[in-house]
Amino acid sequence: MADVEHTIGLLLGTEDDWPRAYEALLRRLGVITGPDGRTHRTVTERVTIEPFNLRDKPRHDLVIDRLAYWYYHPREWLKKIALMDDVYLLNSPFTFQSMEKHAAYCAMMRLGLKVPETVLVPYKNPLDNSRYAYTSERYNKSFDLDATAEQVGYPLFMKPYDGGAWVGVTRIRNSDELHAAYDASGERLMHLQASVEDYEVFARSLTIGPETMVMKFRPEQPMHARYEVDHGFLTADVGQEVVTISRLVNAFFRWEFNSCESLVRGTDVHPIDYANACPDVAVTSLHYYFPWAMSALLRWTVFCVVTDRRPRLDTDTARYFAIGDSAMPYADKLVEYRRLADEYFDVERYEEFCAKHLAHIDGIVYDWVTSEEFRSLLRETVRATYPVHEHEKFLGHFGGLIDAWIRDHS
Repeated sequence: MADVEHTIGLLLGTEDDWPRAYEALLRRLGVITGPDGRTHRTVTERVTIEPFNLRDKPRHDLVIDRLAYWYYHPREWLKKIALMDDVYLLNSPFTFQSMEKHAAYCAMMRLGLKVPETVLVPYKNPLDNSRYAYTSERYNKSFDLDATAEQVGYPLFMKPYDGGAWVGVTRIRNSDELHAAYDASGERLMHLQASVEDYEVFARSLTIGPETMVMKFRPEQPMHARYEVDHGFLTADVGQEVVTISRLVNAFFRWEFNSCESLVRGTDVHPIDYANACPDVAVTSLHYYFPWAMSALLRWTVFCVVTDRRPRLDTDTARYFAIGDSAMPYADKLVEYRRLADEYFDVERYEEFCAKHLAHIDGIVYDWVTSEEFRSLLRETVRATYPVHEHEKFLGHFGGLIDAWIRDHS
């Protein structure tokens, strides 16, 4: 029997593949001895949605949230357990507004990142609010959409300020496409953002705690083929910059489970989307990279609960802005940002903990991925995701990619 038992809550929406994987791996991990000399067991519980008294004490030490970005009732529960009970959350519920892209663009522009030129335009259609007509008549300034787009420059993208999964994103080459997209936007608030033309690489980086995997991304492909397995598509310097930007964003906003999209042109890294409250970790998307994601999630969550890592709700923006507002060269700013991010994630202590107490996780994950339990999970996920006539094709596709991971890690 463990001296200490920790409970991790899973606040979930429709996904079932990675939660089952995480639960299975945590069971296989079992008991570990922590730095305090005591044994620790970590268990999971899927969180249900129900009335809650604000003075109730939660059972959870940590919660992985994949739901509250759109479902407000559990979001308020997360705020309550963070404020009143010090439950550790991988993504702060108090910076969710920044997940709607706009604040994230603003903050990273001030820090000097190479964010493309971006303009926020008013709603096309009136809001469903009785005060809108009066306010609009008095204060909404008429504007020239064409002139605004010309300032940004064609081609450009019209993107929802609160979007996700590429919904509502439109590439615009001329005035006709601009007006058609704006008319179709309705009550959605939209950004116009300059396109980074002739880029060489679209990099998508998934960061979990202090670990980052940078993957070659092909947005024009169907979801199962967007992540290309390529281990040398960035130079060492550019790869380090992508990692630093990813961790900077997360440390700045207190996000610990987030993805970042960057376009690389020459030696310039242009981050275009780095606010994802529910980053894609599906086995049918990540495939080859799925075992890494589960390993990183396992390591970081166990580290947090066993070491009693304290949540940081304050964002401490002044330290970052002092660097961003300074005259130091961009490369030096990146060094300082990485230092602040590493400090927030307690990288040195994390690496020492993993080396001493979790060194066997890679072996646990390898044994699980090569087991029938994993193959069963993969089969069930494919059957739940694709129509019957495509099952054989996709089982072969994903099975082959997982086999490649097994060969590379054997």
